[in-house]
Amino acid sequence: MSERVLITMDDLEVAVRCNGAFEQAGFNTRLVSAVDNRRAILRKYPPDLAVLTGSLHDESAREIIEIARDRDIPTLGIMETTDPDPARFAAKLGLTAWIAKPAEPREIVALARSLIDRRELQVRTGIVGESPAVQEILVKIEQMAPASSTVLIEGESGTGKELVAKALHDLSPRRQDAFIAVSCAALPETLLESELFGHEKGAFTGAAERRLGRFELADRGTLFLDEVGDMPLSVQVKLLRVLETRSFFRVGGTQDTKVDVRVVAATNRPLKEAVASGKFRDDLFYRLNVLSMYLPPLRERRSDIPILVSRFIRELSAVHNKSFKGITGEAMQILVNAHWPGNVRQLRNLVESMVVLAPGREIGASDIPADLRDQGTRLLPVLLAESEDRGRGQELEFIFRSLVELKLQIEELKRNIESRPEAVEVIDVRSPEVAEVAGVWHAAPPLHLVEQLAAEPEGGNAVVYRGGMTMADVERATIEAALRDTHGNRRQAAKRLGIGERTLYRKIREFQRN
Repeated sequence: MSERVLITMDDLEVAVRCNGAFEQAGFNTRLVSAVDNRRAILRKYPPDLAVLTGSLHDESAREIIEIARDRDIPTLGIMETTDPDPARFAAKLGLTAWIAKPAEPREIVALARSLIDRRELQVRTGIVGESPAVQEILVKIEQMAPASSTVLIEGESGTGKELVAKALHDLSPRRQDAFIAVSCAALPETLLESELFGHEKGAFTGAAERRLGRFELADRGTLFLDEVGDMPLSVQVKLLRVLETRSFFRVGGTQDTKVDVRVVAATNRPLKEAVASGKFRDDLFYRLNVLSMYLPPLRERRSDIPILVSRFIRELSAVHNKSFKGITGEAMQILVNAHWPGNVRQLRNLVESMVVLAPGREIGASDIPADLRDQGTRLLPVLLAESEDRGRGQELEFIFRSLVELKLQIEELKRNIESRPEAVEVIDVRSPEVAEVAGVWHAAPPLHLVEQLAAEPEGGNAVVYRGGMTMADVERATIEAALRDTHGNRRQAAKRLGIGERTLYRKIREFQRN
């Protein structure tokens, strides 16, 4: 099944060119204009990527970005570079990636392909985030997974070291075999050796039968050694031998056992310091540190916190069968500013408690635990000292606007439509010949029709005249509808409109200049 790409028609020329390039590359495309109910379309026909062609300052563009982020849909902005720092501007908006105008369609398609592939990798691994640190981790996973070399993962507790180890296994040629995890800090020295290498019957008191160790159970697969820095020195010697010879003796045994195991080790403390203090063997450190990866704490990638919160809310609401409206911008800012000593694990536990204890309502600042609120209060003056951080707070406020507020805005819009006495003319461009008038009202249109056009994506193929629109506005809306109805095919759109293809192209260029 080919990937689905949604393309906004805010910049008609760019949208049409992109649409042709994506279709030629085998993508399924959907063109949407400003008059479409984009929220309904994104929910009914969720794409694998959303491409924004027009001004990113418009609220309609921000709405698409907001919905896309809530649904883990990557967004690609094709933007003017008039902003002094376009990369920071795109990051504040929440865009996954951006490319400057003018851009070749093939470059846009290539970037889109990489974004879709990266999203698929995130879905497969469960590693969530758009910060440069997370993107670097994903790149390293792609590079390291096919190899059989040992990997050392360093990072604080709760940063997701086992998740990364599992991703390395799931993307490797060993994925059909076992992934075995063992915590080196959870067992005393005597039991840890037996746990890793197994034992023979009668090897020690209580050994009533032979028992296979984790190395044998992970044969042809992956063995994850968590908190390897806490491993006793006596066991470190035996682990070094296994890594060098791919063989070991069970406790109390005399037969050499061969295994083919990839070892991925993790530690929450810098092993170089343990080596310097004599608590960890330097030869074992170098044997484990063939490939290495560092997972930053959550406080070093705060931009990922809103994304993680949205993901956890969706997952945990489904697990506990609870309706949960989310959290206010003020509450989210507290979470972004918090220190998070327990990292992602602590954040997930907090979200789970909010989902369970506050179903059906929006979480406010007062619902956040006092210790986190105090952290946010201490950090807030520092973070808001610079203008870009104030802007980030405003963006978070926009992104996490409550659904209740949005509903009130929709109801107000309906009341305004009912109270407006302008004539409204609906032009249906679904005819294969030419756009023709379908009906005229000399008062406000019936509310049921307005709701139908707003709720149904197919309503995007109708052109609605509203008070204040000029003939040029109606003409542009008609051309947009025809292009959308023909999936961006200029020749078919021109035929349906009863004009030449060159005339249509000229009109598009005129709209672009204006």
